[in-house]
Order: sequence, then C-alpha cells, then structure tokens
Amino acid sequence: MTIPKGWVSIEVKELEDLPCLRFAEKPDRRSSWRLLKEKVVDAGICSHCGTCTICPVDLIILEDRPLDFDPKKGCMGCGVCVAVCPRYNYVPLNGPGEYTEALAGRSKRFAGQDGAMVSEFMAAALEMRLIDVALFVARDEFFRPFVVHVRSADELLDRKVTGTKYSFASVMPELHRIIKRGDRIGFVGTPCMISGLRKVQNKIPLYKKNVPLAVALFCTENFYWHQLYEFLKERGADLREAEKTDITKGNFIVTFRDGSEFSIPVKEMEEIVPEGCHVCQDFSGVEADVSIGSVGSDPGFSTVLIRTPVAKKILDFMLKKDYIETGKAKMKIVQKLCDYKIKIHPYPPKGESEESS
Repeated sequence: MTIPKGWVSIEVKELEDLPCLRFAEKPDRRSSWRLLKEKVVDAGICSHCGTCTICPVDLIILEDRPLDFDPKKGCMGCGVCVAVCPRYNYVPLNGPGEYTEALAGRSKRFAGQDGAMVSEFMAAALEMRLIDVALFVARDEFFRPFVVHVRSADELLDRKVTGTKYSFASVMPELHRIIKRGDRIGFVGTPCMISGLRKVQNKIPLYKKNVPLAVALFCTENFYWHQLYEFLKERGADLREAEKTDITKGNFIVTFRDGSEFSIPVKEMEEIVPEGCHVCQDFSGVEADVSIGSVGSDPGFSTVLIRTPVAKKILDFMLKKDYIETGKAKMKIVQKLCDYKIKIHPYPPKGESEESS
C-alpha cells in the first residue's frame, strides 16, 4: 500500500489491540476516511465487502446502500481502513486461480443451493473441530439477509440459512465484532469479501489465527437488497413468496413455494448492479481455501475447487464419512465464465483506459 507523504503508516502490532491509538502526522489534517472515500468510494470501485468497518471509532457506515461515513465520530488518522481495503491500489484478480483438485459434489445430508456443498464443508469443519463457529447469511420473510452464527450441523437444516441470497450482508462487520472472542471461525463470502479477509489477515495476525477456513462463492454480481426486492416486485416477483433464488445460464431465477418460477435475463438487471461490481473480475474466489458454485457441474451438484491443505483435509473427511456424492467438474465451463467476467468488467473501465491513452 502506498501512503501519501506526511502520513504514518499503520503498524501490524498496533492493530491487534484495537482501538488503535496512533495518529497520522498530517499538517493539512486530511483524515484516513477521506482518502478511502476519494480513492475507492467516489471512484466507483468499492465492492461493499465491509472490511474497512474495522475502523476503531465506527466512523464507516455499512448498510443496504453505498458505503458512507460519519465524520462526527472523529477519525483518528490510523489508516487502518485503507490498509485493509482490497480496492485501494486495486489490481483485479481473475481466472480460476490455483487449485489442487476440482470436482463436482453433492451433499447427502443437506439441501441447499445446488449441491449444498458450502453447508457440507462447514458442517464437516465443525465436526472435525477445525472451527467453532461458521458465519452464514440467513434471510427473513422478505429475503432480506442477516448474519447468523452456526455452531452445529443441525442448524444447517434450516433452508433460510442455506442457499444464496444475492444481496450484500454484514458478514465482515460481524467478524470484526467477534474476532477477539477466541473462537475459530469459518468464513463464507463472495470473492471480494475473501479478498478483504486476506488483506486484513496479512495485516493483523489475530485474523489469520482465528479464521482458519474461508469458503468463496462463485459470483458475477451482487445487489443491494432493497433495490433487488423492489426491482423484482415491480415485475411481479414477490420475494415474500420465494423459496429460492438462483442465477443460471445468464438468467436470474426466483422459485416460489408453489413450484412456479420467475426468470429474467441478468443483462436486464444492469440498472441495479452496484458500481463496484462493474470492475470486479474475480468469478471463482481465487484467494479462498475452497471455492464453490453451480457453474461447471450437472444440476443438483456444485463445482468444488480445492485450493489449500485445510480444504483438502475437509474433503477427505467428507469422503471417508460418505457425506457426499462426487462427479467430474467441467472446468472448461468455469474458465468460460471467468473469461466472460473479465470481458464484461474491464479494469480500468473502457472509457477511463481510452482517456489515459
């Protein structure tokens, strides 16, 4: 990270015992949040991952709208928000990433999105005592997301906890809130959230120690809940009656409790795609321990990309226990979607790159 002249960069050890007590030496009294606002939020590249909510004075506001700030809280100038932001000095990640094994999987214990392999991975990690709690995103009757703590496999039988919500959730603020409890935490998130996690883990050893498992969800775009809800409602799809939401073959599909479906091309949802998604090229979550999504697998299965030894250890455990059914992942299809995301999300955006040249 490049810190402007006249600033004091954040030191790793000082972040372990928040709140941080170090002040930046800046004659013009510019504060850290202003730099984040200028270079990330106002620049239209904020991913809404929430990593910056580590702010020790709670100046950064993460809600169901673009990131905002409350200067009255009094910025300490510690610089931690820019230090952990994955979009500050942004260099896009893309492609399938490195992996040691690729397979299609389906849980024999859980019903979830496609093969329910995210639920199965976390349930197995809990059973193996690799983690004490997993942070999941559940939904209310309006399909509005909220974060829950899962400590047993039985809790993953609740269909409101499993499945993809396609809306931003405050997972990272919740991680910040509980990180010092001592629990070993399983983290599930979109690729941008995984990038935020890795950034903070590189800066603060406590996060690396207490978050031993990170699971990425394949992702093309995400949405603000209120915009998604209203957009679908205006077109006759009431999420209060929904059983499941999915994105398949370029279509956003809502499956209702009566078995009927509503489908709309994702291209027609462009008006509600957040700015930060337009510059994201990471479809597969290349920095995760394991990446999971429906693309590249037969219906009812999930594609699973094993990237690290801890993920391999969990996979071997699930196979030994006969918890999953496996098949072959079609990596050419995964590669195709990775390439497609690069194509539709150029960075710098075409207009900017043309101006700079």
